[in-house]
Amino acid sequence: MAVPILKGVRELLKHANFARVPRRHRHKKKWAATEPKFPASQLALQNFDMTYSVQFGDLWPSIRVSLLSEQKYGALVNNFAAWDHVSAKLEQLSARDFVSDAISCWELEPENGHSATLSPACSPNLRCFTFARGDVSRFPSARLGSLGVMDYYLMDAASLLPVLALGLQPGDIVLDLCAAPGGKTLALLQTGCCRNLAANDLSTARTSRLQKVLHSYVPQDIREGNRVRVTSWDGRKWGELEGDTYDRVLVDVPCTTDRHSLHEEENNIFQRSRKKERQMLPMLQVQLLAAGLLATKPGGHVVYSTCSLSHLQNEYVVQGTIELLANQYSIKVQVEDLSHFRKLFMDTFCFFPSCQVGELVIPNLMANFGPMYFCKMRRLT
Repeated sequence: MAVPILKGVRELLKHANFARVPRRHRHKKKWAATEPKFPASQLALQNFDMTYSVQFGDLWPSIRVSLLSEQKYGALVNNFAAWDHVSAKLEQLSARDFVSDAISCWELEPENGHSATLSPACSPNLRCFTFARGDVSRFPSARLGSLGVMDYYLMDAASLLPVLALGLQPGDIVLDLCAAPGGKTLALLQTGCCRNLAANDLSTARTSRLQKVLHSYVPQDIREGNRVRVTSWDGRKWGELEGDTYDRVLVDVPCTTDRHSLHEEENNIFQRSRKKERQMLPMLQVQLLAAGLLATKPGGHVVYSTCSLSHLQNEYVVQGTIELLANQYSIKVQVEDLSHFRKLFMDTFCFFPSCQVGELVIPNLMANFGPMYFCKMRRLT
């Protein structure tokens, strides 16, 4: 698979022209002793100012200040704990389960043009509490519950949207191709739908973090039975390893992690030493999405997601991969419409209205979640 994909994505790199540091900030290496040391987070902001001001226009100043401000979190209730007791405690904090509230409103509005008996195609059994728009309260740290597992998992609530969009059904065989650090993997298990779940990440350091999350939140009999398998394989080769195998695949790819890149120097992809890696991201993302689609059964579903605002890493990767699979493998892939998610979760998140394909949560001071891009696809052949 690697050769045709490498050939097919070469054009992507021509467009992946991540902005360079302005000429006035460049210094010859012979003056390295006096060269100003720009932190990676500052280089990231310069890059975003150049690229996103063009991509988002008048929206960028609002997104920018939100990215630089404190992020909001959601509390994903652990269904393996005493979830009803945990939910009651979170309600006492004046937090609300945004998933339950949204689906309840959906079912009560017949003007939506849907049957009142049908919920939108969301993965079931997910409970995630958030504070209201404009409320910057923080959740207390999670505690070990009476059943020997942690009560809830704190995460960017927008990170739950790709799992909800995947629309798991009971008995599904599921692959989380880029699983670490583990929040979305944990959410997949919370649905109770996974007959088998393969959780993979190339980095052994990251899969050890994933194992710690599973150990803290998931009972031993589920972790050590046949239901969960944790691996550290090269995800780009998954189509060769286990082609046409899975009902649902989540491809939450490595990206520029925009919010992290503005706040953390450690493991920052805008470090000068990682410039080449950053420029190659769209190629890696196409390879991973292609592998995820090849691992999916015909008729199965894939959700692609990033925590980046960049259309080069979002819509462009989706469209390029679909074209690649059609040309190189004669495999037809259809993008599923997720526009109902915008209406469904509009009280919790701020959505960008102009994505070519997929949906994008953009940070907003009143609802400072994201960024989170997600796009659902169905493999037809």
